[in-house]
Amino acid sequence: MRIAWRTAIGALLLLLLAHNAFAEERADDVVSAQVAAATAEWISSFNTRDPARISALYAPDAILWGTVSRTIRTKPEEILGYFIESATRRPDLRMALGEYHVRVYGDIAINSGYYTSRNPVDGQEVVIPMRFTFTYRRQGDRWMIINHHSSRFATP
Repeated sequence: MRIAWRTAIGALLLLLLAHNAFAEERADDVVSAQVAAATAEWISSFNTRDPARISALYAPDAILWGTVSRTIRTKPEEILGYFIESATRRPDLRMALGEYHVRVYGDIAINSGYYTSRNPVDGQEVVIPMRFTFTYRRQGDRWMIINHHSSRFATP
């Protein structure tokens, strides 16, 4: 009789542990999807070429090391200025999201991958693949960019 109770309790504990692990995995999947959606929102906002809309995705303490910048932007007005300059110099530039990998660490998440820019120049489309890393911090129900680095792939 004691062995049957111990076996039943052991089986129940294993079921509870498995359930908790499954619930945590599902929660991680939901958060990863939210972070992926935040990155897709950045792409969509970038493609509007509206600097205010793009820079609104960055937290007040965010840092941007932009693809074509020689300067790290550490203030909201500097980040806005970067996107104003970008939209002015290349109004037809568009981005497409490629492969990416999301990792979540509580209220911090990192998404690293690549995106591709497409820009018509003199009737020809110039395509440039770039790598990126976005670091996000959860603020309420939003994932805000706190660090963004982007760079071109080296040409062979």
